[in-house]
Amino acid sequence: MKLTLVSGLVDSVIADILFITIFDGSLSIKENKAILCLNPLIQQQILNFRQVYPQCVNYGEYNLIHLFGEFNVKAVFLIGAGKSADCTRDRLGSLFGSAVRAVHKFMVKTILLYANLSYTFNEITAAQTIVEGMVLGSYKFDIYKSKKNEKIYQIFLAGVKAETIEAMETALHQTQILTDSVNLCRDLINHPACYITPAFMAERAQNFRKYKKFAVDIFEETAIQELGMNAFLAVAKGSDQSPRLITIHYQGNPDSKDLLAYVGKGITFDSGGISLKSSINMSDMKMDMAGGAAVLYAMRAIGKLQPKINIIAVLPCCENMPSGHAVRPSDVVKSLDGTTIEIDNTDAEGRLVLADAISYAIQFGATKIIDIATLTGACVIALGNTAAGIVSNNDILCQQVLSAASETGEKMWRMPIYEEYKESLHSDIADIKNTGGRAAGMMKAGSFIQHFVKELPWVHLDIAGVAYLKQIRGINPKGATGFGVKTLVQLAMVEQI
Repeated sequence: MKLTLVSGLVDSVIADILFITIFDGSLSIKENKAILCLNPLIQQQILNFRQVYPQCVNYGEYNLIHLFGEFNVKAVFLIGAGKSADCTRDRLGSLFGSAVRAVHKFMVKTILLYANLSYTFNEITAAQTIVEGMVLGSYKFDIYKSKKNEKIYQIFLAGVKAETIEAMETALHQTQILTDSVNLCRDLINHPACYITPAFMAERAQNFRKYKKFAVDIFEETAIQELGMNAFLAVAKGSDQSPRLITIHYQGNPDSKDLLAYVGKGITFDSGGISLKSSINMSDMKMDMAGGAAVLYAMRAIGKLQPKINIIAVLPCCENMPSGHAVRPSDVVKSLDGTTIEIDNTDAEGRLVLADAISYAIQFGATKIIDIATLTGACVIALGNTAAGIVSNNDILCQQVLSAASETGEKMWRMPIYEEYKESLHSDIADIKNTGGRAAGMMKAGSFIQHFVKELPWVHLDIAGVAYLKQIRGINPKGATGFGVKTLVQLAMVEQI
């Protein structure tokens, strides 16, 4: 989607439709800057319409006005934004995400907006939020459909102040990089697992070698064996698709010894293995690599934005399948750090691949670790499809993650990680087992991962409930959401991690 900034007024741009935000208490033309900039004949048509249909002040209500006459726009779309005091970034982005979907059926290809509006935040932040909402809200995955959906290909933002146009261009360029990365992440997750194999994930990562300060390494099965990543390989054993370990090293601050690790679970299909899942919703398990996809496309954005920070991204990618070669419940494996693990349930595979990936990141020199995974159904039970769950051993790093998430509109909630959860992972025959019973399942999974983190500052993000949705919500489509990309990029841009 192309974005064009225009310093002139809205009547200087030709477009299919003009979006106008209507706040409660600003119903008259004289109180709306965007309407005041229009041709008086358009103003009169809007006034006539409003006299007959005075609603469209509540949040999420819309009015479409087809214009009669030769004007620069064919129609006006009034968007009810509710009370201006309630207009948060999250609500504004969701509002425009819904609005852009609402006009799709009218074959709209170009949209005109007025930039200089009064929100509870500055106009650059407002413009970023609106554009992000529209780009992410208009996303459609139709690659395998014979008939493609019509796509909006251009947004005009008019009325930009001359003194702010350069700053706004820079900010919106960053927004476009971010939203493109989120949508590419969504694409990867939405593809079926017959195409998105561990080898395919590795091919995508290799494309990132073109970015400055990037070093990409791909480890195939033999190399993974030589490293001693037996917990990771145990998960991969049942599949005919060979595993890949993907590492992306970004050195944005060579003068610093700090190295932040992003570790993303990359299970490209999760059948549960011998501990086979129910057939209900198993088709959704192509999304079990959403954590890895989020890390991958966060690194794409980081490669383009070039923040002053050092990052090692680690993606253990494989399938979890049943077969005569598959790992069995009761098997014991030795992980990369030497810990012996009793595999109590083969469907608790994500924590096994993360254990070895985190140990690899530590060996590489990571000083702080953030892992992200669609890890537990227990997280979905606790937080639903609204928020990701967090467990952490470090208050400072955890708060940095929560602040970044809040800034981007990705909801997260911290859960406790008590010593009793670790005790539930006791094994009679090994150092630790990979499950500890159904109760407090998310926190017990976190406790398992914490064992391999040792004392390093660490945050675990469980995105099982928010990575893939059954219905459209706000800026998120049905299917993959790309959750996590924005938070990981925001953390890197803050440059204080």
